[in-house]
Amino acid sequence: MILPIQVVLPDLLATLRNGSNAVLVAPPGAGKTTAVAPALLTEPWCTGQILLLSPRRLAARAAAERIADMLGEAPGGIVGYATRMDSRQSARTRLLVLTEGIFRNRIQDDPELSGVSAVLFDEVHERSLDSDFGLALALDAQEALRPDLRLVAMSATLDGARFAALMDGCAVIESEGRIFPLDLRHIGRATEKRIEDEMAAAVKRALTEEAQGDILAFLPGVMEIERTAERLAGLSDAIRVHRLHGSLEPAQQRAALKPAGAGERKVILATSIAETSLTIDGVRIVIDSGLARRPRYDRAAGVTRLVTEKASQASATQRAGRAARQTPGVAYRLWEGAATAGMPPFDPPEILESDLSALLLDCALWGVSDPATMRWIDTPPAAALSEARIRLQALDALDADGRITPHGRRIATLPLAPRIAHMLVRAAERDLAQTAAEIALLLGERGLGGTDTDVAHRLMRWRREGGPRAEAGRKLVKRWIGLVGGKPGRSDGDAVGLCLALAFPDRVAKRRSADGAQWASVGGRGFKLDPLNPLAREAWLAIGEVQGNAAGARILSAAPITEADVLALFGDRVAEHRTVRFKPETGGIEALRERRLGALRLTSGSDDKPDPQAVATALLDGVRAGGVDLLPWSEAAQSLRMRAAFAGVDALSDAALLEMLDDWLPPLLIGRRRLSDIDRSGLSETLENIVGWDGKQRIERLAPPDFVSPAGSRHAIDYMAEGGPRVELRVQALFGLAAHPCVGDMQVPLVLSLTSPPGRPIQTTRDLPGFWAGSWSAVAKEMRGRYPRHPWPDDPAAAAATLRTKRADARGKS
Repeated sequence: MILPIQVVLPDLLATLRNGSNAVLVAPPGAGKTTAVAPALLTEPWCTGQILLLSPRRLAARAAAERIADMLGEAPGGIVGYATRMDSRQSARTRLLVLTEGIFRNRIQDDPELSGVSAVLFDEVHERSLDSDFGLALALDAQEALRPDLRLVAMSATLDGARFAALMDGCAVIESEGRIFPLDLRHIGRATEKRIEDEMAAAVKRALTEEAQGDILAFLPGVMEIERTAERLAGLSDAIRVHRLHGSLEPAQQRAALKPAGAGERKVILATSIAETSLTIDGVRIVIDSGLARRPRYDRAAGVTRLVTEKASQASATQRAGRAARQTPGVAYRLWEGAATAGMPPFDPPEILESDLSALLLDCALWGVSDPATMRWIDTPPAAALSEARIRLQALDALDADGRITPHGRRIATLPLAPRIAHMLVRAAERDLAQTAAEIALLLGERGLGGTDTDVAHRLMRWRREGGPRAEAGRKLVKRWIGLVGGKPGRSDGDAVGLCLALAFPDRVAKRRSADGAQWASVGGRGFKLDPLNPLAREAWLAIGEVQGNAAGARILSAAPITEADVLALFGDRVAEHRTVRFKPETGGIEALRERRLGALRLTSGSDDKPDPQAVATALLDGVRAGGVDLLPWSEAAQSLRMRAAFAGVDALSDAALLEMLDDWLPPLLIGRRRLSDIDRSGLSETLENIVGWDGKQRIERLAPPDFVSPAGSRHAIDYMAEGGPRVELRVQALFGLAAHPCVGDMQVPLVLSLTSPPGRPIQTTRDLPGFWAGSWSAVAKEMRGRYPRHPWPDDPAAAAATLRTKRADARGKS
C-alpha cells in the first residue's frame, strides 16, 4: 500500500539535495514518521546517522520498532531508539529515534553533532519546550559549525510557514494525506456525572452501534483511565480492555498497540499520548472526553501543576482523525456540537507557560546568556526568564552576571532538571548519591513505588519491586550515580528528607497548625496536607511535589526532616531579624527579635533594646497610616488648629501635616516608645513654628481665641462647635451692644449662647439686635422674678454692660 507521504518524497529529497533545510506538512496517518527517515538513508549527502526526534518515549520506541519491522530487522540494528529508560542501538545504527530531551543532551555534549547527517523534528506543531529548544540549538550549530547538516521540521498542521521563516526561508512541502470518511457524533454528557461513568457508557454504546473495529478512548489522566477500566470489567471476553499512558511497562504499551486477535476487539483507554506520532492498527472508533490534563506553571506559586481543562480544537481534530487513518471511522464526542467553538483553538506553546530554569541553564551552558538572542518560533517571556535566573542563582548554578558557574556546568550536563541535578551533586558530596538518585527516579517516574505521599515509603516499596520498568529504573539510578562519581550500594533511608531539601530548599516547611493540615515554607508559600496523613504529625517536612494554587498548594510528596538537619544544610542562610511595628490599639510599638530561614520563623521573642531609629520610624509610620489625630494634642493645640482652619490657613490641616510629617514629627519622637509620651507643649510649639509669624497674625485677626464683651470679660470662642463659632456668656455682658458680633473675612456671626447670672442657658442667637427687639421683653420679665438683684433693663441695647448686681453697680457709681 502506497503511503500518501510517498507522493511528495521526491520533492523533499530534491529540496535537501539543493539545500540544508525543509519543512514537511503532512496530516496524521500520511506516513511521515515512518517513511521519511528511511528514504534519506540512501541520499548521497547522507553519510552519517539520521536522528529522528519524537516528543514521547512511547512514540519513539513504537516508531523505531515499526521502521525496523518494515526493513525486516529488529530494533538495535540499522534502526535504533534511545529514551531515558530504554535504549536499543549499536555501531550499525544509522537511523536513531530519540526523545527531544535526549537530543538536547547530545547536542550539548557535541555541538558539531559529529557523525550526524540530518535531524528530523517530528510533530513540531506540539510545541514542546524541548522541541523548540532543540531546534534553536540545531539551527545555531548549523549556522556556526555544520552548514552541511540537514534539518527537517515535520508538522501535522498548516503552520509550516512560521517554521520555514525561522529556518532561513526554506521550502514547505505539503502532503495531501489520505482521507477516509469520518462520522462525527456529538453525544454530549451529563456534567454532574463523573467522566469515567460517561466514558464507560459511551464505550458500551459504541460497541453496540458499531459491529467492528477497535476503540481508542481519550481520557485526561491515569486515574480516570483506571476508574473507567473498572466500570468496563463486565464486558464480553471477546473485548480486551487496554490502558495506554506513559507510566506503563513497555510490554503493556506494546500490547495496547498490537492488533487484536481473531474474533476479538480492543478498547484502548489512553491519555493524550495517543493523539499523534503513531498509528494504532485496527482503530476505527474514537471516543473523546473533550478533556486534557496539562502541566501549567503557576508563577505565583512557583510550582508546575497539572490542570484538567478543555482540550483544544486542534487536539479534538487530531483525536477524531485517529479513527479514519486506515478505514472509514466514527468519532463519538462527549460534548454538544455547538460547544466546539468554545474550546481553545490550539494548545499554548510550552515555552510561554513553563518554568524556564532548565532552558536558561542550558542556554548558559551553550554560551548564550540571553536566550532571547537565539532563534525561536516564540521568544521566551522576559518575566519567566528573570524568575528562572533568580532560582538558578539560589542553586549556585549562575553567578551574579548570569554566567554559568562550575557547579552550574556540572548540573547542566546531567540529564535531569536543575533542581534534581543540584540535589544529586550536593548529595554525592555527602556520600548520599544512591538515595538522591533513587529519589530523582521516583519524582520523575510516576507510579514507581506507588503513590504514597511519604517518599521514604515509596522508596522502600520500589526497592522491593520487580519487572522490566523497575529494573530499567535501577539501571538509570546506577548511571546517574556514575555521572556524579558517587558510590552505588549505600542508601540511607533516613536521608530522604535531607535530599529533598537539597532539591527544593524553598519548600522546606514547618507545621503551623496543630492538626498538621497547614504548613509554612522557607519560600513563603503555604502548603496543605491531609491531617489524617501520617506525615501530619511531623514538625518539619522537606516537600517535593505540590499541586494547586499559591494560597495553599496540596502536598503530593514529602519526607520528614529534623530541624537539626535543616540548620546543618542551610545554617548559613539563617538571619536574625529585628522588627519594630506600631500597634494602633496601644499607640505604642512592639519590638521583636526573630531568627528566620527565608520566610520561615525559627524563633521569636521580645526585643528589650530595639533600635531607636526603628522605633521612631514605626511611630512615624503609625501616624502616617492612622492620621494625626493619634497624637496627644493639648486643648490649646487643638484650638489653634481649628482657628487656623476657620481663618483659611491650611498649614495645620490634617493633609498638610501628614504631607510634611517627616519634617516636623521625628524630633518629637526621640526617646519615645508611645505616641502618648510625646511632649504636648512641644507639639504646640511645633504647630506655631509651622504656621509662622504671618500665619499667626492672620489667625489672630480672623479667628481670635476669645470674644471680649462690652463688660470687658473674655470668653473663649469654640470654633469646633456645631453650627459655627460659639461663645457662651452672661446676657448682662452684652448690654449696650446694638450690632451682632462677627469673626472672619466673611463676617460670620458668632453663635451666642446666653446664660442667666448662675450660668443657666436662656437663649441662643445669631441675631442679637433681633433678640433685643423681640423676645427679650418676655425673657427679662421672667428673669426679674428669678434674679431681682440683677439688672434687666427694658432697652438692653442702650443699657450699660455689667456683670455685677444692681446694688454693687450703685456702690460703684457712688
